[in-house]
Amino acid sequence: MGESSILWLRVAATLYTVGLIHAIVTVLRGRESFFRAAFTAFGLGALFQLVSIVEQGLVQHHFPANDFFESMSLGAWLVTIAFLIIYWRYKAESLSVFVFPLVFVMTLVAALRNPVSHWSSEGVRSTWLIVHVVLALLGYAALLFTAIAAVAYLIQERQLKQKHTYSFSRFFPPLGTLDDLISRSLAAGFVFITVSIIIGILWAWIERGVSWIDNGLISSASITWGIYLALIFFRVSAGWRGRKAAILAIVALCCSAIAWMAHAQLERRLIQ
Repeated sequence: MGESSILWLRVAATLYTVGLIHAIVTVLRGRESFFRAAFTAFGLGALFQLVSIVEQGLVQHHFPANDFFESMSLGAWLVTIAFLIIYWRYKAESLSVFVFPLVFVMTLVAALRNPVSHWSSEGVRSTWLIVHVVLALLGYAALLFTAIAAVAYLIQERQLKQKHTYSFSRFFPPLGTLDDLISRSLAAGFVFITVSIIIGILWAWIERGVSWIDNGLISSASITWGIYLALIFFRVSAGWRGRKAAILAIVALCCSAIAWMAHAQLERRLIQ
């Protein structure tokens, strides 16, 4: 990408940050927060991203989807335009919880093509990596806790339907409490994983340049983040609570475990 094209793309990513913050605050508080400001910044970000895409196409004399980074930028812009059209037609504000973080991460990835100088301090490098790992582990712990609460919820619900009580069920909280625990742990995990992904991507970009895309750990963490994003979407936008949310939380944990096992197998083969 050209220098000015990258500049406009990074301006767009900065504006999309407002949408990301809006989504995080909405998830934590359980209601829409400063949507108008986030939507305005989102629209401006789409404009700057369009300038970046058009300029890149004119400079390179080809369709601006010639490699992974250009495709990510174009894909993020198309998602943005689709959301703007849907919002104009249906006023579906709740979709922003899913779209804003997705577009931000896609644009951030697209803007990290040009390499930068390496770490000026080994201490800063280590600190960034430690923060990334700790946040990722907290996110996985929150997802595990969400799944445990979901299993307890399903057992409690089954007991109520069958009018039969198991001996160990007296240790379980009420259904309302379990549903609240699922919601809160899911929200906390989403924040941890999101910040961890951003820090991890930036760390890998500085550490490895453009080859950071091949980092398996970041790939598996990104899969987990995508699962979290789907959970948040169904929870906030589609209003899934109770049994549906519990089943989805268990499925999310299983998918995350499969992603990590697949990465471990791949890494073992590469080492041999």
